[in-house]
Amino acid sequence: MKESSIFKKTTAAIGLILILTNFAFAQSTNYNTLAGQQVNSHLNTITTAVPFLIITPDSRAGGMGDAGVASSPDVNSIHWNPSKLAFVDKKMGIGVSYTPWLRALVPDINLAYLSFFYKTKKRGTIGASLRYFSLGDITFTDANGTIIGNFRPNEFAVDVAYGVKLAKNFSAGGAVRYVNSNLTGGTFVDGSATKAARTIAVDISALWRKEKIKLAGGKKATAAIGLNISNIGGKVSYSNRGGRGSNDFLPINMRLGGSLTFQMDEYNSISIEVDANKLLVPSPPIYKHDIVIDANGNQVDHGVKYDANGNPEILLGKDPNRGVTEGMLGSFNDAPGGGKEELREINYATGLEYWYNKLFAVRAGFFYENPYKGNRQFFTLGAGVKYNVFGLDFAYLIPTQQRNPLENTLRFTLTFDFDAFKAQNDEKAE
Repeated sequence: MKESSIFKKTTAAIGLILILTNFAFAQSTNYNTLAGQQVNSHLNTITTAVPFLIITPDSRAGGMGDAGVASSPDVNSIHWNPSKLAFVDKKMGIGVSYTPWLRALVPDINLAYLSFFYKTKKRGTIGASLRYFSLGDITFTDANGTIIGNFRPNEFAVDVAYGVKLAKNFSAGGAVRYVNSNLTGGTFVDGSATKAARTIAVDISALWRKEKIKLAGGKKATAAIGLNISNIGGKVSYSNRGGRGSNDFLPINMRLGGSLTFQMDEYNSISIEVDANKLLVPSPPIYKHDIVIDANGNQVDHGVKYDANGNPEILLGKDPNRGVTEGMLGSFNDAPGGGKEELREINYATGLEYWYNKLFAVRAGFFYENPYKGNRQFFTLGAGVKYNVFGLDFAYLIPTQQRNPLENTLRFTLTFDFDAFKAQNDEKAE
């Protein structure tokens, strides 16, 4: 499908490439005879629908290399690990985050995130959030460049979460998520109607957290290990045509990590965070190519080879057209490059956070994705300040390997502490 038939403004906006495609078969650049030898040396990225669900929404984690599954609980815990909500030490909190997207190219693409939690009288904590991704104003044109309409594509997700302590140092949690992705406004493309993609997804999570661990010299530390499997839900489609490969997986993601916080003295503390992420969706296989010898004895590649039923023939790997459960379980052993490629599909996020007197924070981090799986590699910097009932966090990203939608962009999160607000009012009443 030609790019001009979809939109005129930009092709860099994340997720737009999935708007109208029914299924994109992986195109191997190697001939069949070389595929086995070169399978571990070619780009083989995994793509899903609605990738905005795994964009870091808040500036605190954004300043720590996108690490957060085992960090100290806060109002943004729903995204990282709903079970962290059980360990919040406040009664109620609200957070508002804003992330400009592709600011170096266009001014009107952004991600907004509103989050909330309320601690019940029992052991649990309820949370909710709204994530809204606006892709700006898009002018749609046909293959001839004729304008056929204007639309403001958008995606949003509404979450309800709950975290509960099952033991003193262990909690479990989950979230239910409604996802709506409207990227075309029903525009007809290539004679086919399009539609918004809608589905329901869930998160399942757990957290082990132990505070006041005694260290040498009388110092204390807090250790935590967290696990979150997010966006478990049905496939979605942007087209009414149906058929093989017409539905796309959600970005089902498994995040496992740990954190260690050292209380240096009464005023100073420092935390180390490490996360590992893996998409639990099928890896693109390598397909057989229809190769013939022409009159001059040269090999001519006519593209992917299809069987008698019209299905592409797989040379290495497994058929990606599977159910959700089968796709999740099979995602650990379906890469065409075997175990070596499976390990490449794990992304790593590391972060540091320093707090002075619980009033001022400085953060740094690094995110690594294998060059053959997307090559996202970047450093992050961040800062935070708390003043009375308000908290303000900032994050800044510095790419090291390739351009990034968040480069040269300052993100921020504003939090509101209801406990501090109530304490202020009580003092005034006295």
